[in-house]
Amino acid sequence: MDNQTFSAIAEVIKTRRTIKPGTMNGQKIPNAQVAALLELADWAPTHAYTEPWRFVVYENPEQFCHQHAELYKQQATEDTFNPATYNNLMNMGNKASHVVIAVMHRGELSKLPVFEEISAAACAIQNILLGAASLNIGSFWSTGGAALKPVMKEFLGLGADDQVMGVLYLGYTDEHPAGQRKVPLEEKVKWVQ
Repeated sequence: MDNQTFSAIAEVIKTRRTIKPGTMNGQKIPNAQVAALLELADWAPTHAYTEPWRFVVYENPEQFCHQHAELYKQQATEDTFNPATYNNLMNMGNKASHVVIAVMHRGELSKLPVFEEISAAACAIQNILLGAASLNIGSFWSTGGAALKPVMKEFLGLGADDQVMGVLYLGYTDEHPAGQRKVPLEEKVKWVQ
């Protein structure tokens, strides 16, 4: 790898930002580009080639959002149901192009620690987010609503050891927010000689 390639990769990593679905502009991403992002996900690091990432892609975000809102309502009690959350979930994808549900699929014979499988699936998601940023596609990784509840696992037909990693909203955006870090890198790294 040369310095130019490193600089291009570093630029994508440093400029990737969370873009809330409400700030997306409603333009459709070609399915081929979403497929290309999923191909990047498939190159995430994986111990013993378990490749634990799985994805469910909705070309019509409103379809998923209505289902998600109903799942949230279904699992809520009278005390925990929040109409504002329900309405937010119902309309969250109105301006998004695609919704991708990311799952960590735990193999039946896996002897690997669960955290390794979760980490591999998270790396696959990060590959999607970085690829999206390089294509000027906004992304939002959400774990709200019913995303992490048992009702979502049941809805998706997942196994007992599988885990929903989140809902990815993808869409074009006209916003390009600046990034920041609150803790200096020097406080996060210890060099040992």
